Amino acid sequence: MKSPAAGAVGTAATATATNGEGVEKKSINPELWQACAGPLVNLPAAGTHVVYFPQGHSEQVAASMKKDVDAQIPNYPNLPSKLLCLLHNVTLHADPETDEVYAQMTLQPVSSFDKDALLRSDLALKSNKPQTEFFCKTLTASDTSTHGGFSVPRRAAEKIFPPLDFSMQPPAQELVARDLHDNVWTFRHIYRGQPKRHLLTTGWSLFISGKRLFAGDSVLFIRDEKQQLLLGIRRANRQPTNLSSSVLSSDSMHIGILAAAAHAAANNSPFTVFYNPRASPSEFVIPLAKYYKAVYSNQISLGMRFRMMFETEESGTRRYMGTITGISDLDPVRWKNSQWRNLQVGWDESTADLKRPRQPGMPDDDSSDLDSLLKRTMPWLGDDICMKDPQAPPGLSLVQWMNMQQNPSLAHSMQPNYMQSLSGSVLQNLPGADLSLSVRHVITSNASAKQRAVKCPKAASASTTA
Repeated sequence: MKSPAAGAVGTAATATATNGEGVEKKSINPELWQACAGPLVNLPAAGTHVVYFPQGHSEQVAASMKKDVDAQIPNYPNLPSKLLCLLHNVTLHADPETDEVYAQMTLQPVSSFDKDALLRSDLALKSNKPQTEFFCKTLTASDTSTHGGFSVPRRAAEKIFPPLDFSMQPPAQELVARDLHDNVWTFRHIYRGQPKRHLLTTGWSLFISGKRLFAGDSVLFIRDEKQQLLLGIRRANRQPTNLSSSVLSSDSMHIGILAAAAHAAANNSPFTVFYNPRASPSEFVIPLAKYYKAVYSNQISLGMRFRMMFETEESGTRRYMGTITGISDLDPVRWKNSQWRNLQVGWDESTADLKRPRQPGMPDDDSSDLDSLLKRTMPWLGDDICMKDPQAPPGLSLVQWMNMQQNPSLAHSMQPNYMQSLSGSVLQNLPGADLSLSVRHVITSNASAKQRAVKCPKAASASTTA
């Protein structure tokens, strides 16, 4: 199995810190962080523009505190439902107690963006992502027994571990692996049994007890670009997946993150967000190019076929199909026209019984030509996408366009030529048809029964077909 390596997290930096004695801690390996985060996680690159959704950020808080993410999320006075931001920095972290991975991002709201900003974002999405070999296994009761060992799938052992010397009887070797915190773990790798199998024995029970692992949790091994053996863990959803106490400490964080975003939006000042890919129901910081493509290249309508990539067991991926059965605001009172989780999808019968967290839909194909899309949807654009002199052909910043979408009466004050220039996907049936596939969850329903929400596998990619 291959996982996007450092390129998958853009230009994210790994976190360094000092302990109380002033000794610097070693950086987190980005390849291991990515493998622990999951195959569908792709952080935006530092230095690019993004669209931040406070409603989605609030849902992460609810999920981390084991609360219902479908409950009504409070809004905050004068806080837009989405903010155009410049992503200044991304650092990778892991909780010292649970090994849960998370990313820290520094965002700064901006009022407009130029064409180059879109192209930079698009280039980051298309950048080559080196692949890292790894394997992930869900632990069984036998794997977590204090007197047992870890049974390694044959192909995984042959692909990731150094080769055994089969002239020895039994073939065995010592393996040294480092975790996210650069702690060293030593295991005895032996090939024995009837039938013969690969096992990790001596040192394994110490690892299990040290990490407090149970059946249902997962362990993964990777070999990085330096051929070092690394290992990480993913805890089962039955266990709380809180961020560390320094990140989320109480229910006050629920409204606190909204207040911080509102203050930053009012003052164009930087603010910090924490993203936990395993605990969060969805991404809430979306690359600008992905958002732009979704808004301008997709015309969503009832009855359209819908496909989405989901994460499956053992860190695999699979694409599922469904039909769009509804388009509506998740919370029309507090977050009107927010574009957040406003697609209802009736999944095909084979997927209707799945019970995992819903995830936002994103286009499967990011290869569309952004430059051609710009010319097709906004042919009047100059170097800067913002409101210009009234006598000149007007442009529109993303924030202004969002405001117009949330207040359609503003459209009447725009020049007629401008309104005619907008693509049908933007103006048709405002604010419903121009829905961003990049930024919404999917509300699943049984096609044959009354529409009812069911949870689906963890997902990150989707597209629609007419």
